Formats: sequence, C-alpha cells, structure tokens
Amino acid sequence: MSSKPDRVVLIGVAGDSGCGKSTFLRRLKDLFGEQFMTVICLDDYHSLDRKQRKETGITALDPRANNFDLMYEQMKALKSGQSIMKPIYNHETGLLDPPELIEPNNVVVIEGLHPLYDERVRSLLDFSVYLDLSDEVKIAWKIQRDMAERGHTLADVMQAIEARRPDFSAYIDPQKGHADVVIQILPTNLIKDDKERKVLRVRLIQRDGIEGLDQAYLFDEGSTIEWTPCGKKLTCSYPGMKFYYGSDTYYKHPVSILEVDGQFDRLDEVIYIENHLSNLSTKHYGELTELLLKHPDYPGSNNGTGLLQVIVGLKMRATYERLTHKNAEQLVAV
Repeated sequence: MSSKPDRVVLIGVAGDSGCGKSTFLRRLKDLFGEQFMTVICLDDYHSLDRKQRKETGITALDPRANNFDLMYEQMKALKSGQSIMKPIYNHETGLLDPPELIEPNNVVVIEGLHPLYDERVRSLLDFSVYLDLSDEVKIAWKIQRDMAERGHTLADVMQAIEARRPDFSAYIDPQKGHADVVIQILPTNLIKDDKERKVLRVRLIQRDGIEGLDQAYLFDEGSTIEWTPCGKKLTCSYPGMKFYYGSDTYYKHPVSILEVDGQFDRLDEVIYIENHLSNLSTKHYGELTELLLKHPDYPGSNNGTGLLQVIVGLKMRATYERLTHKNAEQLVAV
C-alpha cells in the first residue's frame, strides 16, 4: 500500500470455527477491495502453542491461551496509524513463527474466537458482528464434514463437540451480547422434525441505538411483519420461503430482527425481495442482488445466510464512509 490511510476503520468478526467467517470475509473484499482491507486472524495471539495447550489442558478457546494485552496494544497502534510486528501462529506446525510487519490499512478486520472478549479491544472496534450457529445446525454440519470428508465416526464427532462445549459456553458464546449485529443460523420452521439441516432459518439481529447503524427493515419500520413472498415472482421449491421482521430484546438490549426462512431457487429473483427491504445502505437499485450474484457458489448464497451477510457488509461499508467521509467504491475501483 502506497500511502497511509487518514483513518483506520477497525471491524470485529466473531464466532466459532466453521460458522462462516471466511465466506463473510470474502464477501467483504467485494465491498472494500483486497488491497485496502487487512484481515488479522486472532489465532496469531495464542500465547500457548499446540504442545503447551496439550500439556496444560488449556484449550485455544480459553482466554489463558491468548495474549490480550498484546492484541490490545497492537490494535490500538494500528488504529492510530502505526505499523506493528504481529505474531504468527502456524496452523500446520502448531508453533509460533517469527512475527511479520503489518502496516495500517483503510479497513482492518480482526476475526476469530475472541474479537469481542476483551473490553479494551472491543472499545476500539468501529463495527462488530457475531456469526452465531445454533447447536442443531453446528452438529449436523460437523457430522457431515467430519464423517464424510475426514472419516470420523459419529461418536468421535459428538465427543469433539462436547469437549469444546464448556469453554465455548463460557468464553465465546457470550460475546454475541456485545456485537452490533448478530447473524443467527437456525433450523427451519418450514419442515416438521427436519434432521437434514439443509434448509435454514437465518436471522439478522440489529441492536438499537448503535451510532450510524440504520437498521434494515421489511415493509414498515417498527411494525411486526410476517410475509410469504408471491410464488409467481419468486421461484422457490418445497418447503417455500417465509420472511419475518419485528422488534425484540436480546441480551437485555432492544433489537430489531429480520428473518429469512427457506431457500432461493434463482438468485436473480432476489431483486423482488430487495424491492421490499429498506435501509439496505446500497448505492444503486439492485446492488444487493448484484453482490449475491457475483458468487452464487459461496456457501449460503441460496438462503438467508448470503442475503444477510451482504446486508451486514453494506452496513460496514456505510460505517467506513461515515467515519472517513470517503467513498468505499473508489477503493474497490483503484
């Protein structure tokens, strides 16, 4: 990068492993451009290597295995326009490699298990999202991946999930109470006793009172809406699609919720849905649909995951533009 940015916008993307963070980050590159966005994986702040964790019985989810003091100091330095020598955790070897130089960039995204855990780090963030995979979906996905691709038994998979559960519940899951927005992936309500978890119900939980966050809504802001889209305008095979929008309380905070249950057969028809949504922070008519059509192969593109991830990306772009008084499209175009 040739010149230092006037203002570094710091974004936190939190969630358990396998919850869709990497897909979401790929979507963000469409909005900010690869060159102008630096992604920092917080695994690099592990203070214990794999061998030490095994010896002590302390998992990577446990704060004791992570150096939050260094994380805070380095994020603070980056945000104030200084370069840092960031540690590197090598996933292949399980060891800590020599550090690398990271220069400040227009947008710095910190992603991983703990971006919202330490209140000092949290206070530096300009926008935060937590990707929340419900237990039922997490188990189904893990069974599918580990049994089909890695040859594990069902007992192995369940044991691995149970072993992580106490630390996940204690240290990772509560972070969603601090996020500006949460994308929640749940089992569908459209199929009775669904076990496959192929059809999903996805909710965007948007916290009230976040400065500069214009909450996306369906039809009429502040109302409670249940909407089954017209079958002639939206092709969706069994079990159909259903949308919901309304107000609620989440971790004692007032929020608004936008929910998509079911899946799209044709992404080009999302324009029909986009027409009924407001406050999307799009730049032109149909931009949300265009962004989804760019990557039809990304996981979640055919259900609410892709749609709501793109909406959150658009909110992050709006935050960047509000804080820097610059047009993010110029970054992508460069």
